[in-house]
Parts: sequence; C-alpha cells; structure tokens
Amino acid sequence: MMTPVQLFDLASRQADWLSVRQAAVASNIANANVSSYQAKDVTPFEDQIKFAQVRLEATHGTHVGVRRGADDPGAPPGAEMRTVGGPVVLETELAKSGQVRAGMELNTAIVSAFHRMTLMVSKG
Repeated sequence: MMTPVQLFDLASRQADWLSVRQAAVASNIANANVSSYQAKDVTPFEDQIKFAQVRLEATHGTHVGVRRGADDPGAPPGAEMRTVGGPVVLETELAKSGQVRAGMELNTAIVSAFHRMTLMVSKG
C-alpha cells in the first residue's frame, strides 16, 4: 500500500498557513487608517505542525518499533487569525509580507527539488 509522501503534505499545510497569514497582513494594511482596528496575525506555523506525526510503515514482518495500520493522528488545527492588539504598524506588516513571500518561495523550491528527485528515482 502506498502512503502519501509526508513532505508534500507538510508543504501543502505550510502553503495554506502562508495564505492565511498573507490575508491577515492584507487586512491589516487595508485597515491601517481605521483607528478602532486591532492588528491581526495567525498562530505560528510551528504550533500548526506540533501535533503532526510521521508514520512509519512496516514493509517486513521483522521490523521493530513500527506499528502496522497506525491510526491517523488527525489534522492539526488550522491556521487561526487572532488579534495581536494595538494599532497597525505598516513597517511591521510589510516585513511580515516579505516573510510570507520568502516562505512561499522556499516552499516552492523545496517541493520542486523533491519532485525532481522523486522523478529521477522512479525513472531509474
């Protein structure tokens, strides 16, 4: 039985998280001139994957420490926007936007490299 490649799942979760963070940043920038608006951000990605577990699959009956048919741990909680309090500081939001862009570029580069390696292995 073939199981999904964990790296692609992790990259997908990070891309989703980055999208939510970019939406929070865009909302903050759009509402920067509203005096009652409180800046928002998302929970850190590290908190999103804290509960993710890498499952090992036994390919031979003599493998030690690997459970066959392990239950899915369930998806970690989704990225949640939260109020961080205080007014919007445009410089901070632009820095966050740059972090999101760099995160997406890194995510894309890693997935692309892993995809190339997978294709090389499957071609032989």
